[in-house]
Amino acid sequence: MEQYEPDSLSAAQVAAMRRSATSGRGALTRRSLLRASGMGALAVGGLGTLSACGIPPAKREGGAPASDDHSAKEKRLSFSNWTEYMDVSEDEKSRPTLEAFTRRTGITVKYTEDINDNVEFFGKIKPQLAAGQDTGRDLVCVTDWLAARLIRLGWAQKLDPANLPHAFANLSPQFRSPDWDPGRAYSYPWTGISTVIAYNSKATGGKKVDSVSQMLEDPSLKGKVGFLSEMRDSIGMTLLDSGKDPGKFSDDDFDATVARIQKAVDKKQIRRFTGNDYTSDLSKGDLAACLAWAGDVIQLQADNPDIKFVIPDAGYITSSDNLLVPAKARHKTNAEKLIDYYYEPPVAAELAAYINYVCPVEGVREELAKIDESMASNTLILPDKAMAAKSRAFRSLSGKEETAYEEKFAKLIGA
Repeated sequence: MEQYEPDSLSAAQVAAMRRSATSGRGALTRRSLLRASGMGALAVGGLGTLSACGIPPAKREGGAPASDDHSAKEKRLSFSNWTEYMDVSEDEKSRPTLEAFTRRTGITVKYTEDINDNVEFFGKIKPQLAAGQDTGRDLVCVTDWLAARLIRLGWAQKLDPANLPHAFANLSPQFRSPDWDPGRAYSYPWTGISTVIAYNSKATGGKKVDSVSQMLEDPSLKGKVGFLSEMRDSIGMTLLDSGKDPGKFSDDDFDATVARIQKAVDKKQIRRFTGNDYTSDLSKGDLAACLAWAGDVIQLQADNPDIKFVIPDAGYITSSDNLLVPAKARHKTNAEKLIDYYYEPPVAAELAAYINYVCPVEGVREELAKIDESMASNTLILPDKAMAAKSRAFRSLSGKEETAYEEKFAKLIGA
C-alpha cells in the first residue's frame, strides 16, 4: 500500500521541474512533443500539499474499488486531454472522430483540453481522488510516470477486457507491458514518444551521426553536440549506448553514465544541454548533432532537407501518454468504449494523420496510407518492426532514487 510522500523537494528536483515546464517537453506543442517530466514526489502543487490540507493518505487495496457505473442510463462521458491532441476539421469547428463516435454509439463526449502539464493537472484532481470523490472526469490522458502514480495510489479503475476487443488485439507489442502496468490492466496508450539522434548533414559535412558514442567522442563534432536537459532522455540514451538496459539499471550504472557524459562536457565535446530550443540551433547548424524528440524532427524536416535522424543500433528511449478511468468515474463503460474506438485502425489513422505522434495501434499503416502515404512510411509515426524492437522505456523510480538521480544530473548539466 502506497502512502503520500510529503518529502520536500531538493533544489535539483525543483530545477528539473522548471526546466521541463519552461524549455523541456512540458513547454512543447502537439507537433513538437511530450510533457512535463515527473518528479518522484510530484512536487509543486503535488503530494506534499495534501497533508497540509488535512486530506488523508490514499489507500491501495488491489486498485480503485468499482464505482457505480451509470453508463447504461447516461449516454455521455467527460474526457480530459492535452491541447491540440485530437483531430479537428479544416474549418476548426468540429472534431471528426469524436463526432463519428457519438453518431455510432449515441454517447456524447464532453471533450476538454484542460491538461497543460502533468503536475498542474494532478493538482486539479488530487483533492477529489484523495477524498474518494468523483473528479467529474471519466477519462484522462496523462504521461506514463503520472499514470503509474495514479495506479499505485489506487486512483485508477481496472479496465474490463470485454469492452476493449480492438484495444486488446491491436495494441502494438512495444507498448503492451510497461513495468508500471503489466498487461495494461488499467491503461492504454494514446500516443508514444521517441527520443532519437538528429543531425544536420550540412553541418557534419555529409557525415552520418548514428550513435551516442560518436556524439560523445568524434572530434569532428567537438563543440557542436547537444544533449537534452531531461534526465530520462540523456541518461537513458547513454545507458543504451553503454550496453545497459534503462529498464533495469543500478545506481552504479547511473553513476558510470553520468561520468561518461561528464567526460564529454569537460572536453567541450558537448556544446550545451537543451530543452526544445535545440530545434533552432540544429536547423542553423550551430548544433551538428543532438538528442531530439521525434515530433520535432518531423516538423524540422518539412522545412530543412538537411535535417536527418537515426535510430541507434543500441536502441532508443520511448515513453507514452496514456488513457485511464479515474476512481469514482460515473461512466466507466462509456469510457472503455471510447478507448476501444480509437484502437480501430481507420480511426487511429485519422488521429495519427492529424497529431503526428507515434501511433500505438497495429495494423494502421494501410489506413494511414489512404490519407497520406508519406506519413504511412514515416517510422517516427509508425515504427516498423525493426525500430519497435529497439525501443526501451526508462524504469520507474522511487522517490529516493528520483532525488538522488536528479541531484547528480543537475550537477552534470550545471543547473
